[in-house]
Parts: sequence; structure tokens; C-alpha cells
Amino acid sequence: MDKNETPVCLTIAGLDPSGGAGIIADIKTFTAFGCFAASAISSITFQNTQGVFGAEHQTAACVRSQVEPIVDDYIISALKTGMLPTGEVIDETASIIAENKLQNVVVDPVVRSTSGYDLISDNALKILIKKLFPVAAVVTPNIPEAERISGITIKTETDIDRAAEIIRSMGAVSVLIKGGHFATGNKATDFLFIDGERTALESEFIATNATHGTGCTLAAAITANLALGEGLSASVRIAKSFVTEAIRFAPNIGKGHSPIGINFDR
Repeated sequence: MDKNETPVCLTIAGLDPSGGAGIIADIKTFTAFGCFAASAISSITFQNTQGVFGAEHQTAACVRSQVEPIVDDYIISALKTGMLPTGEVIDETASIIAENKLQNVVVDPVVRSTSGYDLISDNALKILIKKLFPVAAVVTPNIPEAERISGITIKTETDIDRAAEIIRSMGAVSVLIKGGHFATGNKATDFLFIDGERTALESEFIATNATHGTGCTLAAAITANLALGEGLSASVRIAKSFVTEAIRFAPNIGKGHSPIGINFDR
């Protein structure tokens, strides 16, 4: 990429019409980092700050029809996947990545909403693990997602190490287990595993219900920084700091978990 060229980030994920998570959160985050945002909708969800009430999944052909004109026209610097609701959509996404030799792939294995709505079946999750984990620069599960993927209950940091090792054995080169559900005291700690080496990344824990879209925003911020040429470790650190500030300056809207606040004046 020429140093004067704007990096293009592509997201393949679900649409949250309330604007807090999914593709809209990704687009805002890419833009905040100075990247150009492109997107393909995998599922139209029906949700707000209080919960997810249903979804209309797109077909694999629909997802391909959205992506093909983009990759034909733009040079994609990085790709983020979010909610991929069916095995067929996951298969198609993996094929698109392989056919176009897409790099800097960030896989956010969105399997369940904060309100407890299952966003992907067990069979589709198996396909996601098989097809996308091996091509990802990093996989970014939160604690409940890491539990479902690894099959173990996570209560301690030792459990996090075990879960990460299991996920790495499934083909993931690097794993970021997001510790928001594991926060203690005044610290929120995420755990990054690169080549089997763990780095604990601490930030201030902000007690708030303004957490809608944190996972999507973190993964999108990592994607943007990889597109900008940062290494994985630096991308994760920058992204974590970005999300902490986004939580701090959340607009506090809605009757449930408020979306976080994206800072466009970085």
C-alpha cells in the first residue's frame, strides 16, 4: 500500500439497526482511525440496547454478491468478520478470503448476544472454527465465547490459559480472550496469546452499563490498526485503549446497555 493511499477495511457482519454493535460500530471505528470502511451484511438483526429479538439471515449468495464488487474494485488492507450466522455463510466467507488472498483477518466469533440470544448454531460454530480460525491473524472471543468454543468453564487465569491453548489447537495462530466478564477491582484485563506466549493487558475498569458494542469495536479497532501497518501486539494495545475511552465517553442512551462513544477526533 502506498503511504498516501487510504487503507480499506472490510467488515462482514450483522446489522444492528440501533447502531451500537455490528457493522455500524465497525464502520464508525474504521473511520475513527482514518481507514475507509466497506461492509457486507450477513444478517439483519432486530435489536436495541435491551436485547436481540430476532434476525433475518442473509444467504451465502447474497453475502458473496455484496463482497465481490468490493474486492474487485478495492485493495483490502484488512478484514473483520463478526456475526456469521450459518455454515453456508461461513463457508462462503472462507472461500472469498482464499480466492482473494485477503490478509490481516480478524475473526470475532460472535456466538451470543449480551442479553443471551444465540446468534449461531453449534454446527455453524464448528464450521467457523475449521474454516476461519486457521486464516485469522487473531481470534477475539470474550469469556462466554471462549467457554463455548473451548468447552471448559472459565473461572481463573489458569482456565483462560487452558481455553487459549484449546483454541490455538483448533488452528488459531493468535488468540485474544477479552476479560470484561472477568474484571476484578479497578482493572479490566484482556489476555493476548501470540505463539503460545501470554501477555496480560490491563486497563482501567469503568463500572457502567454502557457496554453495547464493545466487542465489535475492539475487533474493528484491531483490524484498522493492522490495516495501518501496526503489528498485532501494538494493534491490540491501541484498540484496548480506544475502547476504554469509548466506554468512558458513552452517550448513555437507551433503556438498557448504552452504546459506547466513538471518538472521531483522535
